[in-house]
Amino acid sequence: MGQLELLWEYQQSDVEVYNLNRLIKRSPNRLRLLKLRESLKEQQGMLKGIEDEVLAMVDRTDALKDAVGMMEDQLRQLQARIQENPASSSVDVQGYMEEVARITASLDEYEQEIRSIRRNAAERDKRQRDIKVRAIRCKQEFDELRVEYDAEYQEKSEELEKLTAIAKSKREGIEPKYLERYEQIKQRCMPPMAKEIDGQCGGCNMAFPSSVLRDIKAGNPVECETCGRLIIG
Repeated sequence: MGQLELLWEYQQSDVEVYNLNRLIKRSPNRLRLLKLRESLKEQQGMLKGIEDEVLAMVDRTDALKDAVGMMEDQLRQLQARIQENPASSSVDVQGYMEEVARITASLDEYEQEIRSIRRNAAERDKRQRDIKVRAIRCKQEFDELRVEYDAEYQEKSEELEKLTAIAKSKREGIEPKYLERYEQIKQRCMPPMAKEIDGQCGGCNMAFPSSVLRDIKAGNPVECETCGRLIIG
C-alpha cells in the first residue's frame, strides 16, 4: 500500500475523531451550560455594581446628614443671635431674612437629595432581589444540567479515546512529510484528502487537466488548485 493509500486510511479514522470532537463541542447541554455560566457571571457583575452604588449612596447620605446637622446648628445660632441682638433697622431685618433664607434653602436642597437617594436605594433593592432570584434559578438549572452533561461527556470521552487510539495506530508507516502535508491542509479544509472521480476532484468537483490526471494515476501527491485537498486516485 502506497503512502497516499495509507494516508487515506488514516483520514477515515481522523475524520471520525474530528466529527466526534465537533459533536461534543456542539452538544446542546454543553452550549446551554456555557450560556448559563455567562448569565451567572453577568448577574454577579450586576449585583456587584448595585452593591457599589448602594455603598456610594450610603456615603453620600452620611455626608448629607452631616451637612444638615451643620445647617441646623447655624440656624440655631442665628436664632440665638436674633434674640440677643434684635433687628433695630430694616437693614438688620433684611440681613437676618437673607441668612434664614440661605440656611433653609440649603436644608431643603439636602433633604431633597436624601429623599432622592432613598427612592433610588429602594429601586436598587428591588432590582437586587430580582437578580438574586434569577441567579438562584440559573445556578439550580446549571447544577442539574451539569450532572447530566458530565455523564454524557464521560461516555463521549471514552468513545473519543478509542477512536483516537485507532487513528494513532493508522499513522504508523506513513512518512512524516506526508503527515505534515496532511496536517497543513487540514488547517484549511476538512477532510484534507479527496478522491479523483471521473476526472474531477471529489471534494469540489473541479475537473482536472490530463497532465494532472496522469500524476494522480501515477500516485504522485497532487493538491486540487480549487479546494487545496490532496487528491488520491
